Amino acid sequence: MARPEKIRLGDLLVQQNLITAEQLKNALDEQKRTGRKLGRVLVDSNFVTEEGISTALARQLGADFIDLRQFTPKPEYLNLLPESQARRLRAMVLSERNGLLLVGMSDPTDLAAFDDITRQLKREIDLAVVTESQLISSIDRAYTRTAEIHGLAKELTAELSDMPSEFGNLLGLTAGAEDAPVVKLLNSVFEEALKLRASDIHVEPQENALLIRFRIDGVLHIQTEADTKISTAVVLRLKLMSGLDISEKRLPQDGRFNITLRNETIDIRISTMPTQYGESVVMRLLAQNTGLLHLDRLHMPPNILERFRHAINRPSGIVLVTGPTGSGKTTTLYAALNALNTPEKKIITVEDPVEYRLPGINQVQVHEKIDLTFSRVLRSALRQDPDIVLIGEMRDQDTAEIGMRAAMTGHLVLSTLHTNDALSTPIRLLDMGVPRYMVALSIQMVLAQRLVRLICTNCATPYTLLPQEHLWLKNELGEHVNNHSYKHGKGCSHCANTGYQGRQAVYEMLEMTNALVEAVNRGDPNEFMSLGRQQMAGNTLRHDAVRLVLAGLTTVEEAMRISTQLDE
Repeated sequence: MARPEKIRLGDLLVQQNLITAEQLKNALDEQKRTGRKLGRVLVDSNFVTEEGISTALARQLGADFIDLRQFTPKPEYLNLLPESQARRLRAMVLSERNGLLLVGMSDPTDLAAFDDITRQLKREIDLAVVTESQLISSIDRAYTRTAEIHGLAKELTAELSDMPSEFGNLLGLTAGAEDAPVVKLLNSVFEEALKLRASDIHVEPQENALLIRFRIDGVLHIQTEADTKISTAVVLRLKLMSGLDISEKRLPQDGRFNITLRNETIDIRISTMPTQYGESVVMRLLAQNTGLLHLDRLHMPPNILERFRHAINRPSGIVLVTGPTGSGKTTTLYAALNALNTPEKKIITVEDPVEYRLPGINQVQVHEKIDLTFSRVLRSALRQDPDIVLIGEMRDQDTAEIGMRAAMTGHLVLSTLHTNDALSTPIRLLDMGVPRYMVALSIQMVLAQRLVRLICTNCATPYTLLPQEHLWLKNELGEHVNNHSYKHGKGCSHCANTGYQGRQAVYEMLEMTNALVEAVNRGDPNEFMSLGRQQMAGNTLRHDAVRLVLAGLTTVEEAMRISTQLDE
């Protein structure tokens, strides 16, 4: 393609009736005042959309406009332009067409960038126009650090073999720590995990390799396999970062540390555990600047949200949130605290660990090694005149009884419990040895939840149910199963070809009515279960998952997975 002609963007948009002359004048004045690009000023001022600008430029140049949300760049062409250059030049090599390299540019009026791209590629190019926001998102997704991480792991292996006497340099204990091999390796791992929205990083020494895996949307994916020789160096560096005892390799340890990546502060909780081939490390990544969720952003069904708000605004009693590990219980409780946190109320939390720092709230970290247990902290907390107490988890009979006594003496208590569903929660507390009268009188309501993966919006397509899926859904919907359309994600670069991107909770709620309280007091579990099922009919976790299926937000496969977990 020939070198593009010089284009005056403002005049072009006025000519194509996308903006008015007055809007252009206002935008030019703002551009002079702030120094920002004219296109960005126009978009931020809501005079025109990014797609509108890109389409106008493409039309003027006789080039294609490509929607990168629907386009998967080919890896073999991406690497022709390194990531740093792609970001600087705002361009990506997308594929090859008619013997020319197809290059997407967000600003084809930047002739210097066009010349630089041509010079670097040393090939004739076919220009396409893309929006800047889509381009940046595509660069974030497409340029993975897998090769870089693998290369840094090899470099560390080689240095460990060649310079065992300079172990301190390798671990970043001396000056210039940022250039230490293990520091560079871990920085790349953290950056890749952040880019891929990983919630956890697993570092697992195997017999013949060090395995690094990311948990993304609840599912583990292998990131890289490295030589097992680097296991010790990686674990030692992580222990140093989190202030753990580097000489202790026989016992599990827990800690935390902060890192800053792309102007974002990430709080990392770390857990080490001795295994057959070395110490296994799991790190939970918590972004500190994402802000607390509000209750109305948890996507609770309206009837459950209304009842939940009412429950947490009562002056006393216990509200329990239940579900397995990783089901979003803490997020729900923090959203509740966010709604309750006012200057008139004293709130104390007892957590292990403290996941997020909450301004205006007194948070206590449990520390078993110095006998700072849940029960001990709770006893002290109740002498601090709190209005609301959050207990991170009711792990044992002692903690549960103290929390329930607090609820019966004028405190609102929020806590979590590991149970399969809402209905089994009071029974679980009785099994723990908590007296029946405490369970009956203190529990106000139980909210159970699970996380389901959401269909990637960029590759969502109509889906024909498999026979077993049709049969399962028919049990839920009856003959109406054929009256709905269904979707799934076919897989694309946005979702790493999984078809899913992001997760959302499904909920069910049990309120302790007078009839349920009496059933607990009589010690009749069968009557309790029967009454509970009647109350929750049509409003269970399974029904909520089916609701998301019918809304086109998740797949039948995900709803069936939730159902299988509940039946276990």
